Amino acid sequence: LVQVQESGGGSVQAGGSLRLSCQASEYFHRSCMGWFRQAPGKEREGVAGIDDDGWTIYADSVKGRFTISKDNENNTLLYLDMYNLKPEDTAMYYCAYAVFCVTAGLATSLYHDWGQGTQVTVSS
Repeated sequence: LVQVQESGGGSVQAGGSLRLSCQASEYFHRSCMGWFRQAPGKEREGVAGIDDDGWTIYADSVKGRFTISKDNENNTLLYLDMYNLKPEDTAMYYCAYAVFCVTAGLATSLYHDWGQGTQVTVSS
């Protein structure tokens, strides 16, 4: 079981930026990490994912605005840089970890370990 902890959420106005961070308790070779979000009354949706080769995947709704990355020297530290935020980006954001993962994906079923979430609120 890998423990993950998110940080960096907050409240911003539309057009603003935020950086989310996620710290995993350990690293496994051939793993993936991802960011998901869930707005009230909606299902949890994949936002971005990254695998050990650095390959990334994004939801269409965030392409060109969000960037997922890992710390170059620390494979357990994950970031999500969010730019040009919109009110519809308002949600609880979760970090997730998947072991034995070859290619990153946005399906919740791919990931085994989840953080408690960090709230992002974008006002118009």
